[in-house]
Formats: sequence, structure tokens, C-alpha cells
Amino acid sequence: LALPPTMKTILASRDLDIPDGVTVEVKGRRVRVKGPRGELQRDFKHLNLQMEMVNPKKLHVEVWFAKRKQLACVRTVCSHITNMITGVTVGFKYTMKSAYAHFPINLSIAADKKSIDVRNFLGEKRLRAPALYDGVLVESTGNKDEIMVYGNDIEHVSTSAARIQQCT
Repeated sequence: LALPPTMKTILASRDLDIPDGVTVEVKGRRVRVKGPRGELQRDFKHLNLQMEMVNPKKLHVEVWFAKRKQLACVRTVCSHITNMITGVTVGFKYTMKSAYAHFPINLSIAADKKSIDVRNFLGEKRLRAPALYDGVLVESTGNKDEIMVYGNDIEHVSTSAARIQQCT
């Protein structure tokens, strides 16, 4: 039994506006975003789509003769670039709170704010030190047992927060 052929969309495109204070460079399918908080770059060479700067304030992403999964990539790439723009202008912040029933969890942050140690989890003597990405900083919020994980790249910040959560 043969499946019916799926339709291809001839052209799907999306435009992305670039805010003031941010510059976006596209070379091939490598995107570099520079802003007041720093610079992020990302490689989209694994996707079969075209990207070009129409003018310094507009990025155009398009895909020709695409099926459903390639069509989804256009919106995904635009979302990634929007997250990069947000990262270099505002940044990303995750606030986490340690919860415990009997043994108080001790979170000790290094002086350079680039690493964290989790002590006394379930009364264990073992020290847990989750690996954090470069560019991700950890800070105490001032509230009891609460920390803040922040940085420019949303994937690095969220993965670092997940590593802290999963080491316990």
C-alpha cells in the first residue's frame, strides 16, 4: 500500500525586524548578533534555507519547495535569532529556590560567580558541583535558599539551571 505524495510549498518566508543598538551579520547560514551586553553567534548550516539581510534593520529567511518539517524550520530559526537579540540586549535570568524537608541544603557560590557547590543534600557528605557553561553566572538573591542563574545565551542559562536542579 503506497502512501499518497505530500504537497510541497513553493515558497515560505519570514522577515525579522532588528531593533536599534543591535547589529546582525549573516554569512552563509552563520548568524552573529552584537548588542550592548555582548555578542552571540550560531550556525544554521544543517538547515536547508536561505538567509539574507535586506537592510541593516531587516533579516529575511526563506525556504523553497519545502515539506512540512522544512516549513517549521523557518519559524524556529527566527525564534532562535529573536532569542539571541533578546540575550544581547536584556539577557536571561532564572531564579531557583532549594526546597528541603529535614537536611538543609547548602548552596555555596564561588567568588567569581562561575561555579556553585551543593552540599548536605539528604545529609550526604559528598560535594556536588554541576558544570556551568561559559558566560553563565550564579548569584544569591538575598532571599533564603534562593539563587539566580543569568547570562546572554538562553540555551546556556537554561541548561546550567537544569544541571543545578538535576544534580540533587
